[in-house]
Amino acid sequence: MVFEVFAVGAAFVFGLAVRQVGLPPLVGFLAAGFFIHAFGPRFGMPANTGPILDYLAHLGVLLLLFTVGLKLRLRQIGEIHVVGGTLLHFAASVALFTPVTRLLFTDDWTVALLVGIALAFSSTVLAAKMLEAKRELGNFHGRTAIGILIVQDIIALVVLAVFSGEVPGPWALLIFATPLLRPALYRLLDYAGHDEVLVLTGMALSLVIGGYGFELIGLKGEIGALVMGLLLSNHPRASELSESLWSLKEVFLVGFFLSIGMSGLPDAEAIVFALALGVLLPVKGIIFFALLVAFRLRSRTAFLAALSLTAYSEFGLIVAAGIPAAEPFLVPLAIAVSVSFLVAAPINRLAHPLYERYEDRLMQFERQTRHPDEQPTDLGDADMLIFGMGRTGSAAYEALAAQGRRPVGLDADTYKAAAMPGPVATSSSPMPRTAISGTGSILAGSRRRCLPWTISRPS
Repeated sequence: MVFEVFAVGAAFVFGLAVRQVGLPPLVGFLAAGFFIHAFGPRFGMPANTGPILDYLAHLGVLLLLFTVGLKLRLRQIGEIHVVGGTLLHFAASVALFTPVTRLLFTDDWTVALLVGIALAFSSTVLAAKMLEAKRELGNFHGRTAIGILIVQDIIALVVLAVFSGEVPGPWALLIFATPLLRPALYRLLDYAGHDEVLVLTGMALSLVIGGYGFELIGLKGEIGALVMGLLLSNHPRASELSESLWSLKEVFLVGFFLSIGMSGLPDAEAIVFALALGVLLPVKGIIFFALLVAFRLRSRTAFLAALSLTAYSEFGLIVAAGIPAAEPFLVPLAIAVSVSFLVAAPINRLAHPLYERYEDRLMQFERQTRHPDEQPTDLGDADMLIFGMGRTGSAAYEALAAQGRRPVGLDADTYKAAAMPGPVATSSSPMPRTAISGTGSILAGSRRRCLPWTISRPS
């Protein structure tokens, strides 16, 4: 029971404490890991605590990538502003952080390069949590941010494979045959039901087939978990599967942050390193904003996406932990990640008010041409506008159409909009400046209430 007392008890106390001051519990979990490392041995902490937490951490990372994959579409990852923005930002970040690390903290250019690579990534956990809390995972800026994070994770896995000396063998080419598994996986998910068997199905796909299965062919299990999620992302029950695994994944990820904290106590140099990187953190977001605007995204979309990505990544810690040359910087990087969370979490909660305050200045950087997903949508002769095409919104749309009205749906999710049979706009597109003729109501499907709104004919 000593393990449970330290691992669960410390995580609970520190996680609850930081939540009271408006910080993500992840910061508290890192602090709990440092606490366990410092005081655990004095109270008889089992010697196998570290290996147990490392094992739980690995499971948490696999489940994280699987659930993120469930929310993605291949097209979303392959868009030019996602791939191009990620690669250019990665190159710029490595070019920035590598010389700084080499100049101030190490004499080894290889180690400095690895640290620069680790710092180039953004936090998948923090971004996903913040976007989900604001219900913006399906919005254009949310999809852009998650797409960039996935491309970053793929880069991280490639870096791990190269620098850890584990070069994939010929069996790794089987990854290109994984789409052939989709029909069987779909049927398996159809048979899973809605109870605990669904949870076990998700665990089997992410941990067994994705994690262990890909390791058998010489690839990282993290890649396998992500691929399994992507293969199921178009299934009608993908969201249900993701939600069923969410709490389980969160529990295992606690082990990841505890294990990072237990890797060692920060010294003065680690704290200086973290503070220096905290000062450089805004540069990370500025580069993202500049690149996304250059790819013709609106200033609002670029700002919100960049703000979501302005934090150092827990995946960078995975890179450092998996490469022997970078292990001396594992604790300083963990402190830097914590500092970035301290800065990024409160600012992300104020993302929309911040943009409204600086909108005039930020709009000056917009390109004259817009990304196709942000072109104004023509609503035609519609006399009813439905916000949110979920169950309630879809039912309202069908009922109004049956009455002979001319409804049009508005939804933040481009893929949901494309799947609807009638005219559905996306809320990532700005509303047309010319008003729609006629008088009607806005039916807010997601809130299940009607709001009176007069739509006047343009002059």
